[in-house]
Amino acid sequence: MLMEEVLRRENLMKAHARVVKNGGAPGVDGMNIDELWPYCQKHWARIREELLSGKYVPQPVRRVEIPKPGGAGTRTLGIPTVLDRMIQQAVLQVLQPKIDPTFSDASFGFRPGRSAHDAIKRARGYVQQGYEWVVDVDIEKFFDRVNHDVLMARVARRVEDKRVLLLIRRFLQAGVMEGGLVSQHAQGTPQGGPLSPLLSNILLDELDQELERRGHHFVRYADDCNVYVRSEEAGKRVMASLERFLEKRLRLKINRDKSAVARPWERKFLGYTVTRHGKTRLTVAPQSVKRLKGKLRPILRRGRGRALVRVVEELAPVVRGWVGYFRMAEVETCFKDLDGWIRRKLRCILWKQWKRPWTRERQLRAHGLGPARAKASAGNGRGPWWNAGASHMHVAIPNALLRHLGLVSLLDEYRRLACST
Repeated sequence: MLMEEVLRRENLMKAHARVVKNGGAPGVDGMNIDELWPYCQKHWARIREELLSGKYVPQPVRRVEIPKPGGAGTRTLGIPTVLDRMIQQAVLQVLQPKIDPTFSDASFGFRPGRSAHDAIKRARGYVQQGYEWVVDVDIEKFFDRVNHDVLMARVARRVEDKRVLLLIRRFLQAGVMEGGLVSQHAQGTPQGGPLSPLLSNILLDELDQELERRGHHFVRYADDCNVYVRSEEAGKRVMASLERFLEKRLRLKINRDKSAVARPWERKFLGYTVTRHGKTRLTVAPQSVKRLKGKLRPILRRGRGRALVRVVEELAPVVRGWVGYFRMAEVETCFKDLDGWIRRKLRCILWKQWKRPWTRERQLRAHGLGPARAKASAGNGRGPWWNAGASHMHVAIPNALLRHLGLVSLLDEYRRLACST
């Protein structure tokens, strides 16, 4: 039986190791990951019996709100207790190998051996084949709006063990604790639990099957779905029919403000977009560049009272991680422009740190400027940003000096990664 497979010692040990590796905050009971093993040693006989008999009741999840990328509101996460995370992980490890192979080849999100980069490559391929209109479907508050009955009906088609089905439903209905009060919900699958991605794929697999039945070229990553067609008229027809399908069959709504029928180069998909003219090439979407700048600004703002080398050290992991994700881009321009923006920000920090005209004059002379030029530059009356881009700061603080301090060049990092792939 499936529940016995979930509760095998080897499966549970693997689940425990994964939860510990993932870390994360405690749930509503305050238990952290270091306390999980001692707790299981003491109470596992009882917990196992409750799971086998169908009497186990998960605790409510702890509500946490995090800012959405780009500052467009917040996203709600539901943090289960570490014990419930381990049990969910154990269920996931048994269900995923059985269910995942049945999913569509056009589905890429939260699946073993598949990545966002694979989805982006597939999308670029469709545009290169001449499908130069995209139906960009954004499902409104997907994780908050999933209907439990609709979802469980789809899960029941794939899972026969009624104890596992009951456990999954109880995880869905565990409720959310906020301000000491628990609120129950008839819909939604909280982001934050190990099972949520698989459950979302089970539900949206019905959308994938419908798109395949109609013969569409599409790519889906979690709740982001792009359908590629040859004309605007075809795109509008697809958008209207998908809206009806989602509302009628899955009780989900399309976010009309974020969804559109447009040219692929007018939209972004997983942070990327494509070039408009000539050969279709991947490039970083402008929104992704803006988001990176928003992430770097707090680090740069904190730099006014610190040595520049410390600021550079803090920038390095953020920059490397960003370039690592966008290494598939086939246009270098944004990496070069970002390098220039970061260097100017760092020079701006130094100009502000020097504060007084006589300090600036002294520092400019110390960095190689002649007395007359140093004096004229230090007293020019312009603001820090203008001076950071002026020739005297480029001479005093050349790019080579910033590299010596450890500044990671996005362009150099991109080229290095591009050569290695």
